[in-house]
Amino acid sequence: MHLTALLSSIPLIYASHLPSPQHIFSNPPSTDPTYKIPTVHESAIQARRILHLENIGTLSTIFPASSHSSSIDVSENRPSDVGGAPIGLMDYFADCEADSGNPTILAIKIATSFKNTAAGSNITLSLRWHPPYPSHRPYSAAAIPRFSLIGYLEDISPTEILTHAIPPCFVKSHPDAAAWLPGNRIHESSFVRLVVQEVYWIGGFGDRAYIGWIPVETWKNVTGEEIEACRLPGEKTQAKGKKDGWRAGWRSWLGLGGAGAEEEGVEGWEL
Repeated sequence: MHLTALLSSIPLIYASHLPSPQHIFSNPPSTDPTYKIPTVHESAIQARRILHLENIGTLSTIFPASSHSSSIDVSENRPSDVGGAPIGLMDYFADCEADSGNPTILAIKIATSFKNTAAGSNITLSLRWHPPYPSHRPYSAAAIPRFSLIGYLEDISPTEILTHAIPPCFVKSHPDAAAWLPGNRIHESSFVRLVVQEVYWIGGFGDRAYIGWIPVETWKNVTGEEIEACRLPGEKTQAKGKKDGWRAGWRSWLGLGGAGAEEEGVEGWEL
């Protein structure tokens, strides 16, 4: 009986410690002294670190009008009413040109995303941080950073492929992709970069994270040193004279404070 009452009270306790509704998906007024929101530049650093550590995202494109792709429509039995509709599909990427902030993609010519871009569609890569919490650690995915890169695809020249060692870099992130590198016998493929033109960032709940556009120059000007020094929610960090640990526990997740977390020498998930 007591256990049932305790479990039933958890949603109420957690809800009472969530940000106020108007600040879950937007930031509070800049004049409010109660909040310390990461700056746009700090958010850009976090986003660039996510690009560096993650390797799978969602490519979003738009189907062309049927009149522009009749041969494709017939070959893949494409419905006649999807022209102009968006579609998001999982795809691989790698941070092989780290200085530029432009993700590297292995474009498979037969794949829908690349057929759409060849027909004139714009393209967006959306990705999110997957915190390496232990499997028993609950957390709110809505509090974790995610963002979208808006731009266009550009072929990487043979010289640039050699200069940046693109194939080994990409295969390091995706060993299975070795089977469909350019020149394979399965599908026609090529390395392209997504040239970033716009960045939209949601760092988490609006009372503790920046939500909004990141200027592309700010995105590009993040340094390798800043990326290496940044620690994302859930990443381990070494405190002086202490062992690595995880900021875990129900109190922290419920918004009641991470009792003992400071003694563990870890980075918490709150931004």
